[in-house]
Amino acid sequence: MAASFQLLFLFAIGLGSSAGRTVTVWLYSNQSPAQLTLVRGGTSTVVNAGNPTMHVTGLWQVRTQGQDSLALSLPLEIRTESGHLALTITVPLEEYVAAVLAGESAGFRSAQSLAAMAVAARTYAVRFQGRHKSDGYDFCDTTHCQDLRIGAVSERLRQAAGETEGELLWFEGTPASTFYGKDCGGVTEAAARVWPDLKAPYLTRHDDPYCRAQNGWSSAIRKQDLRSALAASGIRAPPHLDTLRIVERTSSGRASRLEAGGQAISASSLRFAVGRSLGWNQVRSDLYELNDSGDRILFEGRGSGHGVGLCQTGADRMGQDGRSYRQILDFYYPGTKLGVSAQGFVWRSLGGEHVEVLTTQPGEDRFLVALADRLARVAEQSTGLQWEAVPRLRVYPTVAAFRDSSGEPGWVAASARGSVIRLQPVAALRSRGSLESTVQHELLHALVESRARAGLPLWFREGIVGWLTANQKAKGKGQKAKVIPPEDSAFLRGREEAQRAYASALDCVAELVGRHSEAAVLSWIDRGLPPDLFSGAR
Repeated sequence: MAASFQLLFLFAIGLGSSAGRTVTVWLYSNQSPAQLTLVRGGTSTVVNAGNPTMHVTGLWQVRTQGQDSLALSLPLEIRTESGHLALTITVPLEEYVAAVLAGESAGFRSAQSLAAMAVAARTYAVRFQGRHKSDGYDFCDTTHCQDLRIGAVSERLRQAAGETEGELLWFEGTPASTFYGKDCGGVTEAAARVWPDLKAPYLTRHDDPYCRAQNGWSSAIRKQDLRSALAASGIRAPPHLDTLRIVERTSSGRASRLEAGGQAISASSLRFAVGRSLGWNQVRSDLYELNDSGDRILFEGRGSGHGVGLCQTGADRMGQDGRSYRQILDFYYPGTKLGVSAQGFVWRSLGGEHVEVLTTQPGEDRFLVALADRLARVAEQSTGLQWEAVPRLRVYPTVAAFRDSSGEPGWVAASARGSVIRLQPVAALRSRGSLESTVQHELLHALVESRARAGLPLWFREGIVGWLTANQKAKGKGQKAKVIPPEDSAFLRGREEAQRAYASALDCVAELVGRHSEAAVLSWIDRGLPPDLFSGAR
């Protein structure tokens, strides 16, 4: 029988929010090579810019002039971009986190501060994945995104990532914007002062006593060099930059607006202009005082970077002082919630006769109680089974919140784990005309799973639900000459292969119903399958 039912969703099999998640990273993004040597299976190949795009799998090694060689077994793409070679790798999320720790915080002395950094780096990756989507990858390997040293990952760093595997910081059901920096200079900056459009009330200005004992920095820059640096960044400056003074500061004490020879310049623009032209160690932060020294401007400051979010210097000190990674995260991101699934929602419970609906929008979703009650009764009638626990339907307010909480891709409409059913927003399901069929399917799944005999194959559990929700036209189609049950892993290999697995599972159950009757097949849910159902099948 060819399956004609529409695949609305996959049944979730206990995967965490980071399970199976990968990110794509552009390697050597600061110095893209024009030539490299690729080594595979003992064979070396010289690859030049202009060569056809290559896709490499298995173990490989890349050697480039002036860079450390890199040996990995991650999927690699090599293509030409603007006369240079662009290398992008696909990295499992947890390995990416460990590689960020190697780049951002390998010198941390405290295991708890490393764990806090792992959560911050992971949350940042999930929150901002696709930052370079228009360029064909998620992140670069520099501090523009997160400093990645994938060739320097140690067992210590992998352990730090593994001990917090899947954990994210959440705010109102969405991964938090977990910015961090090297050294806040004793006071963090409010995110709104750096990124006015970012709504992140947990990124506030506050004193950081764990960073107060750090040394300051100073830099004397020639006025003409300052003017040249500003001009190189397209910033208007007077022909002769004779004076530079601070005319406005933020509440954290950082310079916000400068005046150069009567012209206004933002302090952050000057810092970036100087960094690009004269080096990033010249003006390390906006937390400084200015003094005129003849032909030079003297900067005397403290801290490094924008100062928003977690201060790495302070976090490491907190860990050494005995604070846990949870306490470190609470200090730098107050108001966020730590968890492997979406946190921070205000849930409202709507009770029915047979079900409970949890929603953040009780007024809009109240009708779902009656619908789910009716379909819960239908599930009992169609299977001959009875509910032992009240099924709970959790309706997420956005597709993104559903995806982040369940770990499912956006094309999956719902997932059931135990007696808890997670649903995309009602409006999204209604727009596709699949609300009732999705709720029906998931309730059947929850009921079947709650009563299934231990060891009952996944293909049978999926197929029986597919059979019960298939229309009569689909059930009436002719049987295939031979059906083979799909392996469990086939349901987890991506959308197209999962669709084939579901269709195959339905074909198998349909063949069994044709041979043994629906009542007999349904009785196997709690009794288990008879032996030798399919001669020669798995």
